[in-house]
Amino acid sequence: MIRKFIVALAIVMSLAISLISRADDQLHHRARYILHAGDVITLEYRYTPEFNQTVTIQPDGYVSLAIVGDIKVAGSTLEEVHDQVVNRASDRLNKPDLTLTLKDFQRPYIVVAGEVTKPGQMDMREDMTALQAVMLAGGFKDSARDTKVILFRRVNGEMAEVRQLDLHNVHKTRDLERDTELQPGDMLLVTRNKMEHFSRFMKASNLGVYFSPSSTIP
Repeated sequence: MIRKFIVALAIVMSLAISLISRADDQLHHRARYILHAGDVITLEYRYTPEFNQTVTIQPDGYVSLAIVGDIKVAGSTLEEVHDQVVNRASDRLNKPDLTLTLKDFQRPYIVVAGEVTKPGQMDMREDMTALQAVMLAGGFKDSARDTKVILFRRVNGEMAEVRQLDLHNVHKTRDLERDTELQPGDMLLVTRNKMEHFSRFMKASNLGVYFSPSSTIP
């Protein structure tokens, strides 16, 4: 009996050590932050401070640097951008010593508009589904059509994908497996009972017809 207990205890301890080791590996191999449009980065050259800059990444992902020129940084890590800038700056500077830091960043957000109680923009502090976003926006109005909620997801700087979501069963039966995971920058439009037709893709510049960037949901 004691032998079985010792064997069971050894197995439990082995599993615990394995889980701790796995968690430690995940902590030390966590993905580095990827730069996005709207992020603010600071460049400081140790020996040539006249080239120091603080710049905001433009919507197209580029920044304009005094010594390097235009360079695309969105989609890269700070380390990758550092190496790229140093490589290009080396054409004019002798072994440039650059410190590159992230001064401010564009916090992930989504927008909910249409037939909800509190339409507007909200921070995406954690994983969020379409129904959760609607609930955080105050829930459906009586005039809402929860079977046809439109999701706009930017494909690039010019186009957005348009998807139609049926949240009725998710809302009524809490069938959460059928809910849709949102991505930063997604826009949800809760339509009225009578809804206009949307194409599969549309110009991103036309989204302003349905979404007001001025309202923010606390």
